[in-house]
Amino acid sequence: MDLGLTPRGRELRDAVATMVRDRIAPLDAEFHAETGGTGNCWEHTPRQTEILETLKAEARERGLWNLWRTHLPGGPGITTVDYAWIAEEMGQSWLAPEVFNCNAPDTGNMEVFARYGTDAMKDRWLEPLMRGEIRSAYLMTEPDVASSDATNIAMDCRRDGDEWVLNGEKWWSTGAGDPRCVVHIVMCRTDPDGPRHASHSMVVVPHDTPGVTILRGLQVFGDDEAPHGHMHIRYENVRVPLDAMLLGEGRGFEIAQGRLGPGRIHHCMRAVGMAEKCLTLMVERGAARHAFGSDLNALGGNMERIAEARIGIEGARLLCLKAAWAMDQGDMKAAAPLISQVKIMAPRVALRVCDEAIQMHGGAGVSQDTDLARTYGHLRTLRLVDGPDAVHLRTVARAELRSRGLR
Repeated sequence: MDLGLTPRGRELRDAVATMVRDRIAPLDAEFHAETGGTGNCWEHTPRQTEILETLKAEARERGLWNLWRTHLPGGPGITTVDYAWIAEEMGQSWLAPEVFNCNAPDTGNMEVFARYGTDAMKDRWLEPLMRGEIRSAYLMTEPDVASSDATNIAMDCRRDGDEWVLNGEKWWSTGAGDPRCVVHIVMCRTDPDGPRHASHSMVVVPHDTPGVTILRGLQVFGDDEAPHGHMHIRYENVRVPLDAMLLGEGRGFEIAQGRLGPGRIHHCMRAVGMAEKCLTLMVERGAARHAFGSDLNALGGNMERIAEARIGIEGARLLCLKAAWAMDQGDMKAAAPLISQVKIMAPRVALRVCDEAIQMHGGAGVSQDTDLARTYGHLRTLRLVDGPDAVHLRTVARAELRSRGLR
């Protein structure tokens, strides 16, 4: 089991790390300070657009574009293990994933279009997504059902002549408020009486289709997370042609599993990078501040907390790399329990490190003067994104029992 970088992967990882450190991370604070400057918090200001487009052009020129395509034709020639190391570097800046066109939910949606989309969908949606010209949203979670069990998803989708008609509500539709978001991929129920895992389908819906209404932006711990954000959306008699359905009626879960596995591990890769960033802030703050005759690192149990943070990060990284290696072997069924394991472990570890960093910073740690409060909110949310801990724990436990012939 080789968890190291290939020569090509090392070259790209080093280039990404350099660009994140020297060009992207220094602009994070300025970018977020601009939010709302247009009067619409979801719309980029001219300065935000300038920052993003300048950095994206630079990333393309450096060959650091669409690096997530590890197992699709035309990719960068790296393994999923390589990408894990690369995505960790991206996790140290809020802007970095989009700068490299490796941001959620677009990477997952691009994968769906590439794997399951028609030629027309690829021309209309995939190509501009690959060029970073538009954004997309993935509409799965619903406010009125326990969406942790995706078989509960209830958005109604019925055939009427040569059209599908959709009715229902979705929420936590990340990025759907961005004016650049022009297409939704929607999980819906097409056969209420069908088999449990064959009654749902996925449909592609242009954002400006009549009947699509953004009801509100959802807050995360009181923060609207603009300009990215998460939307609550209503569909009322939304009509799309029959060829808007991906892969075929009743095959929604098949598509979802193909999409969510890579998406989950990409989140975990970036979470490891966030944890590293938090640990750096923690030890630098501890060294810079003094109290009771010593620097903060030497006070109380802070040395032990630093050690525990390092141990936790190393463990999360190794598990993430092992899951990535399993994906590279081509057996997603075998990789699934490992992906669930790291989906539990990485956000927990990163959240714990972030919490300790906040404590070391005192009041500054929960204020806008550091990036820690925003990071904490994101990492706590990540324990719910793409399946809450309880669901992944169930997956891990069932795999363990099966391996012992007990299920």
